[in-house]
Amino acid sequence: MNVEVKGIHYSISDATREFIDKKLEHISYAEDHIIDLLLTITKEKHGYKVDGNIHFRWGVSAHLSEESIELYESIENFLHKLELKVRKEKEKVSSHN
Repeated sequence: MNVEVKGIHYSISDATREFIDKKLEHISYAEDHIIDLLLTITKEKHGYKVDGNIHFRWGVSAHLSEESIELYESIENFLHKLELKVRKEKEKVSSHN
């Protein structure tokens, strides 16, 4: 799984990157099903927005987004949504086999 994190109006710190990597361990069971994950963290007037595109091996891609006043809260909520999406897609593929 290729993970790319970029910031808009925000510089990605090592602590933020480590936090994201630690949280991504929750979906380590699906690493072989995911081609890449592109995260964009945007600093806005009233908080942070985390957008992400995830591409699965079977051709499905999804866009997820989360906004919050706190940076780590928005990242955590985004990664929770991501985990649910990965689980749902994995179940769909498993049920077709």
